[in-house]
Amino acid sequence: MAAIFQDLKGKSVFITGGGSGIGAALTEAFLRQGAKVAFCQRSDGSGFCDRMEEATGNRPLFLPCDIAVTDQLQLTLSTAGRVHGPITVLVNNAANDKRHDTLTTDEDLWDWSIAVNLRSYFFACQAVIPGMQAAGGGSIINFSSISFMMADAGYASYITANAGIVGLTRTLAREFGPDRIRVNAIAPGWVLTDRQKELWVTPESLAAHLDRQCLPDPIEPEDVTGAVLFLASDLSRMMTSQTLILDGGYISS
Repeated sequence: MAAIFQDLKGKSVFITGGGSGIGAALTEAFLRQGAKVAFCQRSDGSGFCDRMEEATGNRPLFLPCDIAVTDQLQLTLSTAGRVHGPITVLVNNAANDKRHDTLTTDEDLWDWSIAVNLRSYFFACQAVIPGMQAAGGGSIINFSSISFMMADAGYASYITANAGIVGLTRTLAREFGPDRIRVNAIAPGWVLTDRQKELWVTPESLAAHLDRQCLPDPIEPEDVTGAVLFLASDLSRMMTSQTLILDGGYISS
């Protein structure tokens, strides 16, 4: 899987949560395209940057940030824009699927979950859109999830946020389409990141999940990167306001 999207070379790309899980795979994929990649997360990403520079010859810019703090997030995006030039590809990837019981969830947990999983997406978009307008266009890719399509249970705030991300994607696509800013969403199925393996994956749960997929293979973080590169590239220049489901066919069964 070595497709080259020539128009991504030199692009200023920003990825939230870009140092672990799906985000790490995305950072590496964009680096291998020759893009100028910045990413943020709360934990230290310096070691990951070292590994990426050694593996790709292209070093990402790590900026520590708590995306739930709006002022901090927007300052981080502004810093990335000053270093790499105006951000023309934004990937809202960071999320937290903390499980919680509906009847015992308090306002603090609800507000935190919405801040991480939905509010941060809106304010990240707000921060980069003026630069995209000045540049003549851009691509925003919002990560949702098939969780809200499954009638799943155990994390109502996260599922609510993921439904909201699709609505946010559609309204921003309509509002900023005249500026040639494309806004799309990706809704993955169960991607087997290290975090998922540590917290939720058991042989039984994985077997049951794969049995419902049309395709028999587990989804790895690297399986998501091609779709994101395509949505970032001008090859998808007439694609906007869409939600691309990448779940191995799970919700069709």
